[in-house]
Amino acid sequence: MEASEGSPQPVERLLATADRLFYAEGIRAVGIDRILAESRVAKSTLYAHFRTKEDLVAKYLHRRSDTTRTRVTQAVEARAEQSPTARILAAFEVFDELFSEPGFRGCPFANASAEYPHHAGIQAAIADDRAWLPALFSRVLAPVAGEAGSGLAAALVQLYDGAVAGAHLDRAADSAITAARTARALLAAYEIP
Repeated sequence: MEASEGSPQPVERLLATADRLFYAEGIRAVGIDRILAESRVAKSTLYAHFRTKEDLVAKYLHRRSDTTRTRVTQAVEARAEQSPTARILAAFEVFDELFSEPGFRGCPFANASAEYPHHAGIQAAIADDRAWLPALFSRVLAPVAGEAGSGLAAALVQLYDGAVAGAHLDRAADSAITAARTARALLAAYEIP
């Protein structure tokens, strides 16, 4: 059942399958047996790496966060020589790409929080994800925004949150673009170059 030569390692197959199914169908709707069957991974391998389904869910969330964080941070850092506004808007360009991907189903962290509002490990993974974007925006704004930087970063994160919700709930294909326009206006109001 485990692996054929040339296929990804069992844990990677397990995580990729869990990621695909949890995001597309919901975490509670997908059972461990289905993940094992579709990933072609033995139950002993699963439990050697993840004590519970919730441990697998937490790892899925960390993996999702890492992927998005890397993509957004690379886009922002690629514009390191440009203005803070251009760097912030680079993040919204990536958000637009993410929201346009086939199978987009909203924020995986909001979805997980709704399904597991009290599980400490899952809530920790969500909190970890919720910390990186304000930190990124604050770092970009710090040299030019002074004391207003953290509040401005928080406002930009709320624009992102609204864009995610609009893209999913309203099927608004342009929600990230609308959020970017609003971000540009907000940054201009604070005289951020």
